[in-house]
Amino acid sequence: MVKKKIWKQLAVGLPLAVAIVISISINIFSQWHKEAEKVMKRENASLVIVLIGASLIIVVFIVIFSARHRWDMNEQHYKELLAKKDNP
Repeated sequence: MVKKKIWKQLAVGLPLAVAIVISISINIFSQWHKEAEKVMKRENASLVIVLIGASLIIVVFIVIFSARHRWDMNEQHYKELLAKKDNP
């Protein structure tokens, strides 16, 4: 039961988080900015580690934020339904 709840919460924000990380990665590795290209060539190994870490942090943040936001929206809707029930 708990595993199902955790997977459901992950499924809410995971596609959005992955899409954002992929778009950021494409933007960085497309080398459209000449100064960024020079930095990438100079500090390639350490920069890749930092980018992977940042990507994981972005994914975790978006997944947690979207799960909490959805919880809050459902709770607000529930309170509105209770208010309608109490006030005919």
